[in-house]
Amino acid sequence: MSKEIFDQLETIDTEQRNQATCNIDRESTHNILLMMNNEDLRVAVAVRDEIPYIERAVEILLGAFKAGGRLIYVGAGTSGRLGVLDASECPPTFGVDPEMVQGLIAGGQKALVRAQEGAEDLYEQGAEDLMAKEVTPRDVVCGIAASRRTPYVVGAIEQARIVGCKTLYITCTQRQKMNIEVDVAICPFTGPEVLMGSTRLKAGTATKLVLNMLTTTAMIRLGKVYENMMVDLQMTSKKLEERSKRTLIHVFPGLSYDEADKLLREAAGHVKTAIVMRLTSCDRTTAHERLRKNDGFIYRAVQNHE
Repeated sequence: MSKEIFDQLETIDTEQRNQATCNIDRESTHNILLMMNNEDLRVAVAVRDEIPYIERAVEILLGAFKAGGRLIYVGAGTSGRLGVLDASECPPTFGVDPEMVQGLIAGGQKALVRAQEGAEDLYEQGAEDLMAKEVTPRDVVCGIAASRRTPYVVGAIEQARIVGCKTLYITCTQRQKMNIEVDVAICPFTGPEVLMGSTRLKAGTATKLVLNMLTTTAMIRLGKVYENMMVDLQMTSKKLEERSKRTLIHVFPGLSYDEADKLLREAAGHVKTAIVMRLTSCDRTTAHERLRKNDGFIYRAVQNHE
């Protein structure tokens, strides 16, 4: 089995040596930083090339979310941590239920703060951890594995397909090497890392960009944003409370700080409701109803009122 893994690593893009950084151990601090930055410049372009596939993935997510389904990320190491991070940021940013986007990481919660490297080799554990989430065909399961081959992730994805879930896969290997059956594969090819095999670098950056695009675009399409402002955020901290007031002042130029505070309190702390209340001169209950009838989109609620 060990020789099999060795042979796999020989062919994986992220495990190759980067010829541009072969002498990095002899360079000055300045030159090391330049080398890293030069490689990072390739990442955004690699992600841009995958936009057609990211678009298809977003459409799958929209269908699932509208049907009451969930998005479940599955990864190991850096990939797993990035999935858990993206999932954890959706509730405060977009006001969604924490169950809507979730992250599974090989090795469990302890792997978030201390590497559990052997956990990624457990194919059966990936399937078991996924089934513990009681997935149904309404859910979407997204595997994240820079190298493509991670057994824990593959096990979860194959179990998801048995259940009937839609499946996505994010990997930083070339598309022609992607041999795992999924509905949509997203393959930003970032090439060999600055340090051979250290996928916390370019591959990790590319993965974070893709995750940002998936959930942010889906949430915008679900009406969680007004113009380019977050209006469904949860006021779980003083910063978010003040951001909510600032958002109202941006929407309504001339509104004072105290007036924004009063409007927000009348809307029970919900920015979206406050905007509709003021734009359509209605109370909180009516604003809620107008938003409900217009799928949560502020501009539709206002236009249809007029």
